Amino acid sequence: MHLPDIFNNPWMAFAIVLVCLAFSAFFSASETALTAASRARINALNNQGNANAGKVMGLLQSRERLIGSILIGNNIVNIGASAFTTSVLVELFGAGGVLYATIIMSALVIIFAEVMPKTVAISNPDRFALSIARPVSFFVALFGPLAHAVNAIVRFSLKPFGVHIGENQAVLSAHEEILSTVDILNKEGSVERSDRDMLGGLLVLKELVVSDVMVHRTKMHMIDIDLPAPDIVKEVLASPYTRVPLWRNEPENIVGVLHSKDLLRALNKVGGNAEKLDIGDIALEAWFVPDTTALQDQLQAFLRRKTHFALVVDEYGEVMGLITLEDIIEEIVGDIHDEHDITISGLRQNPDGSVTLDGAVPIRDLNRAMDWELPDEEATTIAGLVIHEAMTIPDVGQVFTFHGCRFEILRKTRNRVTLLKVTSVVPRQNNADTGT
Repeated sequence: MHLPDIFNNPWMAFAIVLVCLAFSAFFSASETALTAASRARINALNNQGNANAGKVMGLLQSRERLIGSILIGNNIVNIGASAFTTSVLVELFGAGGVLYATIIMSALVIIFAEVMPKTVAISNPDRFALSIARPVSFFVALFGPLAHAVNAIVRFSLKPFGVHIGENQAVLSAHEEILSTVDILNKEGSVERSDRDMLGGLLVLKELVVSDVMVHRTKMHMIDIDLPAPDIVKEVLASPYTRVPLWRNEPENIVGVLHSKDLLRALNKVGGNAEKLDIGDIALEAWFVPDTTALQDQLQAFLRRKTHFALVVDEYGEVMGLITLEDIIEEIVGDIHDEHDITISGLRQNPDGSVTLDGAVPIRDLNRAMDWELPDEEATTIAGLVIHEAMTIPDVGQVFTFHGCRFEILRKTRNRVTLLKVTSVVPRQNNADTGT
């Protein structure tokens, strides 16, 4: 069987292959540019009235349809060019033409239809995406129905293997994508560590609950409301805190919260005579919140109530600790210190690069201070992490290695690990090893 005369013309054959390669390069570059384009910049241009930016946003909103259409178009022109070239070369060289066609088309497609256009597109994906938005929209409209059918067949074929793929399903959530992007930029030096931590703290507020950042009841400063008023005044003045919980009969029975400013105003009214004070009348009603409340919700609750202090209770109503507005803000901006804060030696860096720290130091604070990545899903404090990983309450002198760090138990009080030495080690180890 002979090819039509029009295809026997070498220039015509060359032109057809060239057109197919040009379309293939267009599809390859479009896929790279549209998937690599910054949605934030494109959205900003769209808000400024850029018509092409609006088309790009529309294409990206249906990513599965976009990628499917581009792949179909790319494969059609690649297969068509290869088939045509093979037919021509077989006509000219016989059976050997198949080998020649494979070598020639592989080189042309890889160099001129894949590597080169993708390299050009990735060099400035935003600008390239804007320039090809209109023609790509045409091909998406043309191949869209076919792409939808192909995707449906693929999803149906994968179901027997337990693979369920939703349309336009994202592997990462929006928050995870932002956090990953900022982390990469920090490693590249484009974003400061403090900015990374601040943005990260803001994004994870919804994932944290008040029990993750609260002050535990063992560290709460409380006052017995039945003490003489002058003694209570002395304790409040000696305290570094402006709000102090008051208890009666037993520390777990919180009956109110005493604000130092309210105490001073009342003291001023009685001429400075503390004996005339009625602490019960001055104290504010205690506000109790569940330990499972999301930090973001608790922040909004603080703003609505115009208060900065709440007591945290568990499901049985037992007081677990307290949380303040400052505790939540510190999750975003880092530790806040003022002239009345007491510096607690909860974390001390050693010359050898290790740290000696109190067992109650929060994992998140240690990660932020040392730029480590110890997990805080199963435990809040560093002592809790050691107990969780070791699956036992360790003894003094025991050493554990997990999550890339070596933990040495230095001090223990009853069943509480109170002092540890932590050293970063390489390589990272995931399994806990114990020793004495």
